[in-house]
Amino acid sequence: MAHGVKHDYHIINPSPWPLLGSASAVCWGLGLVMWLQGLFGFEKGSWWLFAVGMTGILLTMVFWWRDVIKESRAGDHTPVVQIGLRYGMIMFIASEVMFFVAWFWIFFEMALFNTHRAGDHSAIEEVRRAWSTWPPHGVETIDPWHLPLLNTLLLLTSGTTATWAHHAMTEGDREGVKWGLVLTIILGALFTAVQAYEYYELIHHNEFFNDAAANSGLYGSSFFMATGFHGFHVLIGTIFLIICLLRLLAGHFSPQKHFGFESAAWYWHFVDVVWLFLFAFVYVVFGGAPH
Repeated sequence: MAHGVKHDYHIINPSPWPLLGSASAVCWGLGLVMWLQGLFGFEKGSWWLFAVGMTGILLTMVFWWRDVIKESRAGDHTPVVQIGLRYGMIMFIASEVMFFVAWFWIFFEMALFNTHRAGDHSAIEEVRRAWSTWPPHGVETIDPWHLPLLNTLLLLTSGTTATWAHHAMTEGDREGVKWGLVLTIILGALFTAVQAYEYYELIHHNEFFNDAAANSGLYGSSFFMATGFHGFHVLIGTIFLIICLLRLLAGHFSPQKHFGFESAAWYWHFVDVVWLFLFAFVYVVFGGAPH
C-alpha cells in the first residue's frame, strides 16, 4: 500500500471540498430562489448568488474527483475500499430510484383517481371538467410513437454500446472500450437533442399552457419533472462517460481496476431502465389520446 500503511482502510487527508461543496450548494439554492422569486430584499432576477454557488459546485466536483483519482492511482483504493465505493454507488442509485418513484407515484395517483381527487372534490366547474378525463381536458398529449419512440431506440442502443465497452474493458480491448464509449456518448447527446426539440415543440405550440388546459397544471408539472429530471440525468451520465473516455485515453484504467468506468456504466443502465418506465407509462399507457 501507499505511504507504508499496514491496514486495508484509507484514512482521507483533510480536505476543503466537503465544506466548499456544502456552502456552494446553499448559495446555489438561495440564489435560485432569489433569481426566480426574489428573497431577503433582493429583486427578482438577481442571479449573481446562483452563479457563485454553481461555480463553487463545479469547482468542488472537478477538484474533489481529481483527488479521488490521485488516491486511486497512489494505491489507496484497496479491495476493501473498492467494496465501500461500490456500496456507495449502489446506495446513490437507490436514492435516485426513490426520487423517480415519487414522480411516478403522483402521476399514477392522478391517472387512476383523477376524478375523485381533483374533480369531484372541487367547487369550480372548470376544474371538475378538466379532471373528468386523463390527461385533463385541454391537454394535447404527445404521440409516443414519434419522438419518444426515437429516444427509446437511442437509449436502448446506447445501453448495448455501454455494455460492449464494459466487456471490452474486462478483456483488455482498449480500442473496443474507446469506440463503445464514443458511440454511447454520441447516442446520449442525440437523446438530449431530441428531448430539447420535443420540449421546444410543446412550449411553442402551447400544448400544456393553453387556456383550455389552464386548470390541469399538475399534469404538466409531473410530466416535465419526471421527463425533464430524467433528461438531466442523461446529460450528467453523458458527461460522466466523457470523463471516462478522457481517463481511458490517459491510461487510467486496466482490466483489473476500472471502477470509475464501471460506476458510469451502472448509472447509464439505471438511466435506460427509468426511461423505459417513463415511455411505457407516461407516454403510452397513461398518455391517452389528445382531448
